[in-house]
Amino acid sequence: MSRSRYWKLTSDEVENLTHDPDKILNWEIKCIKEPEEEAKFIGVFLYRNGTPYDYNSKKGIVYYYNNIERNDLPEITKFLQKRFGGEKIEKGERIFLEGSKEIYTGKEIADLANALNEKFHTKSVISMELDGATQDELKEWGYPDSKLLPIPGK
Repeated sequence: MSRSRYWKLTSDEVENLTHDPDKILNWEIKCIKEPEEEAKFIGVFLYRNGTPYDYNSKKGIVYYYNNIERNDLPEITKFLQKRFGGEKIEKGERIFLEGSKEIYTGKEIADLANALNEKFHTKSVISMELDGATQDELKEWGYPDSKLLPIPGK
């Protein structure tokens, strides 16, 4: 058993995953606005053990943004807070929703990706990292071998 990272997953692929939610270390939904050349995107993620914040960590959903107008941020924050709660804390280009509800099932993550795509007119790609799962379990849960990204040293 080791750590496994899957990337460039679609919401359809993630929705059908049947993993043990306790095995998820982190996930990220990167929501890209067209045209891709403008590099406008929002990334929503969750680290099971908390996201680094200065010398501590904060538990809850976090999002970051790139080339997104600051006046668009309150709408993104409101959308996520309505679904998950949490206290807004801003640090650079990251917005933490400290204490928000945490989600780890494939269906929950896929539903969030689809809702973000619909609300903000984006196309999303999802990455997920698991710990303590065997290759047989990953295969049984529906993880595609072609999207496995090796983790150096793990």
